[in-house]
This record gives sequence, structure tokens and C-alpha cells, in this order.
Amino acid sequence: MTSPSKLPLPPGKFGLPVIGETIEFFTDRNFQKKRLEKYGDVFKTNIFTKPTVVMVGAEANEVLFRNENKYVKATWPKSTRILLGADSLATQEGGIHSSRRRIIFQAFQPRALESYIPTIEKITQRYLTEWEQKQEFAWYDELRKYTFDVASTLFIGKDGGAETPLANLFEEWVKGLFSLPINLPWTAFGKAMKCRRKLLRELEMIIGDRLKTYDANAEPTDALDLLIRAKDEDGNALSIDELKDQILLLLFAGHETLTSSLVSFGLLVGQHRDVFEKIRTEQDALDIGNGLDMATLQQMTYLDQVFKEVLRLVPPVGGGFREVINTFEYKNFQIPQGWAVQYQIAQTHKDEALYPDHEKFDPERFSPERLADKQKKFGFIPFGGGMRECIGKEFARLEAKILASMLARDYDWELLPDQDLSMQVIPTPLPKDGLQIRFYRRKESSSTTA
Repeated sequence: MTSPSKLPLPPGKFGLPVIGETIEFFTDRNFQKKRLEKYGDVFKTNIFTKPTVVMVGAEANEVLFRNENKYVKATWPKSTRILLGADSLATQEGGIHSSRRRIIFQAFQPRALESYIPTIEKITQRYLTEWEQKQEFAWYDELRKYTFDVASTLFIGKDGGAETPLANLFEEWVKGLFSLPINLPWTAFGKAMKCRRKLLRELEMIIGDRLKTYDANAEPTDALDLLIRAKDEDGNALSIDELKDQILLLLFAGHETLTSSLVSFGLLVGQHRDVFEKIRTEQDALDIGNGLDMATLQQMTYLDQVFKEVLRLVPPVGGGFREVINTFEYKNFQIPQGWAVQYQIAQTHKDEALYPDHEKFDPERFSPERLADKQKKFGFIPFGGGMRECIGKEFARLEAKILASMLARDYDWELLPDQDLSMQVIPTPLPKDGLQIRFYRRKESSSTTA
């Protein structure tokens, strides 16, 4: 049997010295597609200043997800690791990661999610009313404010967070997450580092105020309350520094990627009126009266199909990174120790064997008769997979379904003409003109506004 280190490297090229093909990675939305067509579903490149193997498809995902801490370990580009912080769940490894994941999951367990529903409904209705009054606007900008308001209210108890300095700092910080880690005042990374320091100071004040009034016997009111009182297996609570980095990660996860999914929903459903009518028919059949609950949300099976197809067609994260800790073999190529590996979410979801006519928006793929997401292990991975699967995926689904339900019951929208609907993909996908829409109340609304 040939040793993996004796096998050839995958085909591909490294590009320029040091920065490799990083610029093309950022600027060419067909970066992966071109290389897949030229080299096949495993190839080498150099991005974020590191030699990297790109492995595409369900089989590749299974190898990486099932061999965490054997062949690979989770990693992020250097800029992302620094800006998320050493105490962030995303950058932690091994036993610490497992322990902290169990703690943070307390903010996303079913009981916690159920308690979030009335707050999400209240904020959603406020925005729906504002959008009706505005009539015409860029939906992406509004959805960013909406998701930040929900996240800041539920995670740190800061209602109306989108109108605070915290939101502006957060926006600038996000812009540097996937950038070249050059820490100069005028670079995206340098500006993001400055914002990170200010964000941590803000969060420290919020946490400090909460600790002053902390009552161990009181019912938790938000995720921060849950995290403050949470203990690991040895009975230790999170430190202030850990709390700050974990809350920053929660704000990012509950805002950035969810905004992208919601704007993709608005775009795709806005282009397919037949799908919107089916969503509306399902909502009307549920006869929702005074507010939603988890049982009612679970009955929205067609809406589930729609969101799965949105996430398949436009996943908010295009892929993820691993670092090779032991050289291994994949498809008769050497995947060398010390290199990075990128798995591909977007390209996995274009596999014609799993998703025939993959460019078509077809929620029926996920119907009980077809179950496209169950065909192959790790063939549908909008939230990643394995022990690093997105911890907040059920929260994202909850918020998305509440917004879509309230939209379909009482409101409607149409895409304005003469706009650029092509997608930019860094850091997350969005239409280049921000999805310009006309928003209005549903004609002959059949439900009572929540």
C-alpha cells in the first residue's frame, strides 16, 4: 500500500508569491467553477497566504467531517481567527470546544427557542409595519437591521440594537472577517481590529451591568443570562473574556448569514409567484390566530421545503476550512500535513446526480416523495456538518419561518425593475443593488395581524 506522502499532489496552481490566488478568490465569483472544470473535484491553490486543497462533493465532505482531529482540525483564515478571538467557540479545539459547545447550546435548546418566539414576533411586526409605510426600499439593508435587532434583543437584552453605535461597529468589524490580515489603519482588517476593541469594551459594560443585578434564582431573559449561569463539567463558569467572544460570535451567526438567507428568500420567492401562493395557502390553512408557537411552526412543511431550496441554491456560506494535521490520501492524491483544505457547500449543492437541473428553484425537491436532502450523507450541508455543524441552525430556521409566516399572511412584495440582481458573494451572498422592492399590505388579508 502506497504511503500518502508518496502520492502526487492534486493538480492546480499557487498563483502569485505569498498571496497566491487570494485576489481572484475574492473578486471572481466563478473562481471555484473554473478550477473544477479545469482540474476536477480536487485541486490545489493558495488562498489567504496558505497552500490549500479544495475538495468538492458529498464524499469529500464525509472524509473531512468524519475525520476531525484525526486527519484535519477546524480552522479559519488568519483574519477570521484573529477577529473572532481566541476564546470564541469557532476557534476553540478538542475538549475545550466540546465543553463550550455544550454550554452555548443552552441558548438554542428547544425550551429556549420556544421562549424567543413572542419577542421575534413583536420585532417582526414592528418592521413589517415600517416597511409598509416605506413602500419602496432596498430590502437587504432593512433585513440587516431586522436580524441585528432580533439578535441583540435575544442575546444581550439590547432592544433596538440596530440604531445603536454597537450596530455600526459590528458592520465595520464584519467587513474585515475575510480579508488579508494586514493591520494598517486604512485596510479592512485594520479597521475591523479597531472595531473589535470597541465592541469588546461595549460588551464588557453590558456584561458588567448584568452581573451587578444577577439573580441565580430568576428566570433567564436572554442568551446572556443563560451563558452567565451556565457551568461546564467541572462546575466552572465562563470568564468575562470568554463571554465577550462567545456573544460576539452569536451576534455574527444570528445576523450575517441569516440576513443573506432572508434576502435570498425574498429574491427567489419574489421571482416565483407560484411558490409564494403555495406558502400563503399553507399559512391560511393553519388558521393562525393570536400568535405562533413551536407546534404551529412545525406544521409549515411546505415553508420548510422552500427554505431548504433557498439554502441549497444560495447557501449563505460557500464553504469551510480545515487544517491538515496528518497527511492523508484522497482520490489517489496526497493531502499534505500543514496545508489547509476547503470543503465546498455551494458546489456540493450543484451536484447533478443529487439535484437534477440544479440551477432551477424547485422546493418540491424536498417534498416527502423526493427528499433530496436525504439521498446522500453530507450531500446537503447549508449549516456545515460533523461536530462543527452550525450550533444556531434551529434559531436561524425559527426566525426565518416566523418572518416568512407573518409576511405571507398579511403582506406582499414585488421586485422593482431595472436593478442588478446578480450576486456578490463575499462575505455572504447578496444582490448587488440590495434587492430593491415595493412592499405593501396583502389585498383581502385573511388573518389578524399578530
